[in-house]
Amino acid sequence: MSHNEETEFKAVPESNLALCINRGVTGPKLSENTGRQALIIASPAAPQADKDEVTKESGSEMIEVVKREVNRCSGCRRKVGLAGFKCRCGKLLCSQHRYSDRHECGYDYKAAGREAIARENPVVKAAKIVRI
Repeated sequence: MSHNEETEFKAVPESNLALCINRGVTGPKLSENTGRQALIIASPAAPQADKDEVTKESGSEMIEVVKREVNRCSGCRRKVGLAGFKCRCGKLLCSQHRYSDRHECGYDYKAAGREAIARENPVVKAAKIVRI
């Protein structure tokens, strides 16, 4: 996962939600089909440690996190949509920031070029000729 990606949305399992009768409000299941006020009273604030334990126990039942694609320029945060340019450093950039000198690119183009040339053109040494 790239650190340049924006927010992630977590899906809530449908088994934890129920539709309150006569209210049309979606909330956690309660013993009776009560309204919003009973929901507020019945659900005390749980400490953070309890939430961590619950996620560890029900980790196999969790629904996978849906990731949104980043569609903004890493330099100016402008929306780019389909007109964005993906740099070799992994950033998505607009037309003004797409060149390596316009954004702080961490990709070493010189070293990559040297490696490509060395790979494509290996050094060839002729076999020594033995003279009599």
